[in-house]
Amino acid sequence: MAWDAAILAGGQARRFDGQDKSALPIAGRRLLHHQLAALRPLTPRIVIVGGPAERFADAGVPVVPDRLPGLGPLGGLSTALDGASERLLVLACDLPFVTTAFLQYLLRTGRDADATVPRTADGLHPLCAAYARRTAPLMRRLIDEGVRQVQEALGSLRLHIVEGEALAAHDPDGRLLHNINTPDDYARAIALIE
Repeated sequence: MAWDAAILAGGQARRFDGQDKSALPIAGRRLLHHQLAALRPLTPRIVIVGGPAERFADAGVPVVPDRLPGLGPLGGLSTALDGASERLLVLACDLPFVTTAFLQYLLRTGRDADATVPRTADGLHPLCAAYARRTAPLMRRLIDEGVRQVQEALGSLRLHIVEGEALAAHDPDGRLLHNINTPDDYARAIALIE
């Protein structure tokens, strides 16, 4: 099965004073480089969606402008799906602890579903998930109908949920899906490394 990966990096980081979260240092390297390191063993077809291309000049992967700027992650997801092959692995740029093994698992399980999405006690994590390319027209239609949240769009998809023991096997310390939305989240991420 052909597949691609997209790192969504076009957000405005309103809860992080507008800072470029992908550039935050984690364990001696940029957050973006942690994600690229997790993805590169799986596919050579990686793009970064959103943000100015010069910001990612050292990433070594194409930067695709968000076709629907101002719509947040759903616009970035739609842009990535439009350019994808059969299956697309999507990552938000603020997930420092994702692993190659977990990303590979997302791609290999739930292939008949529209999306394979992990769920923790905090809820679904649609920005660390695998989507079928066939969902691209539906995503565009939902956006045209006024949907603006990825969580809301998920309600129209056939989901394969990764949770419980299947998730715990990849997340023994409970940090796998920790994301950095605020300075406090960043401080917690640093503490989890130390």
